[in-house]
Amino acid sequence: MPPATFTGVVTKCGVMNKTVTVTVSRMITHKKTGKELLRTKKFLTHDEANTLRVDDHVLIRNCRPLSARKRFTLERLIKSPETERDEAHRRQAEQAQLQ
Repeated sequence: MPPATFTGVVTKCGVMNKTVTVTVSRMITHKKTGKELLRTKKFLTHDEANTLRVDDHVLIRNCRPLSARKRFTLERLIKSPETERDEAHRRQAEQAQLQ
């Protein structure tokens, strides 16, 4: 199987050690009606460092089977709401010091 990568959102974490649930969404067009439909699939993903949190946007890649249902590993963290919030607070603090 060639390496497959998907971009998704972490929907569940902290329940299983070193494992998160990533939901991958894709848009398809219905053949008869032409309407856009949203299809989602959940993947169990290996997170070695246990650093991911809910609502993080991640890139996952398939790998050898790590457990009965876990077939993907974390490639990289794309965007995290927590880090964005920390960056915004840091920028505000810098601007307050300049004034």
